[in-house]
Amino acid sequence: MARGLRRGLMSVAVGCLVVAGSAISQPYPGRPIRMIVPYSAGGASDIVMRILAQKLPEFLGQQVVVDNRPGAGGLIGTDTVAKAAPDGYTLLATSTPHVILPHLHKKIPFDALRDFAPIMQFGDQPYALTVHPSIGVNSVKELIALAQKQPGKINYASSGNGGAQHMFAALFVSMAKIDMVHIPYKGSGPARADLLGGQVKVGCLGIASVLANHKAGQLRILAVTSAKRSHEIPDIPSIAETIPGYNASLWQGLTVPRSTPRTVIERIQGDVLKTMGTADVKAAFERSGTYVVTTNPKAFGELLKVELDKWGKVVREIKLTVD
Repeated sequence: MARGLRRGLMSVAVGCLVVAGSAISQPYPGRPIRMIVPYSAGGASDIVMRILAQKLPEFLGQQVVVDNRPGAGGLIGTDTVAKAAPDGYTLLATSTPHVILPHLHKKIPFDALRDFAPIMQFGDQPYALTVHPSIGVNSVKELIALAQKQPGKINYASSGNGGAQHMFAALFVSMAKIDMVHIPYKGSGPARADLLGGQVKVGCLGIASVLANHKAGQLRILAVTSAKRSHEIPDIPSIAETIPGYNASLWQGLTVPRSTPRTVIERIQGDVLKTMGTADVKAAFERSGTYVVTTNPKAFGELLKVELDKWGKVVREIKLTVD
């Protein structure tokens, strides 16, 4: 009886090893992948991340489930990924606020660089420096001159403290050496509405959200925030043509928890590259006002470091903190 029991236990043990071995050797990906978006559904970054998630399974071979985890400016969703298993089944679809957050809070539960392994950048969305026509300016140079004559009297809208709209405008104010008053709103919708109504005079908003109003004469786009002109509105200059060195855009990229195997990172990057090269994804990105920009882990990691430093300087200069 004892011999039979030992034989039975050995059979169970061997069976467990076989199952474990097959799980370990199972090619990646072997199940659906969760893409955490730390922002609300329907926002500028969420839209392009969903475009990617919808097409990526054709190359990756598994479903990609978008999981919006908004809150605290992106802290909640980002922390979820930082604490996830480094197995490639939890991705962070992140953007510019990722490197702004660490400067806004005295303490956050993760390190924006060390706790994540970069995969790649896949998108870049310039914003538009936009004014209400009643302000009476037609160029960046004229806006700067007016602000110099009226320090502290011109206001600018944003979707909230520390968001991309706020930071892009604050960088402009800083580099132009002018004094304008920030009016934070609870979201980009209310900010745009008050800009349209003339309650506020200036704002840095997504091109797609103000282009129709610009064409209708309801708003006036003075310049784009990217270093070069936008292919959507090539007749509109960049801010950098007036203020050399100015460059701000809402980039989108993918990261995974640190210690994720290099082979997994390379597989994801390769399939995202194929996805971004398809005609329908390129067309969808263009409609959203986003450039397709594809890089590798090293280049994206370097971008994160540069952006972390750049926005840290802006936050310190305007003395902005959330807590």
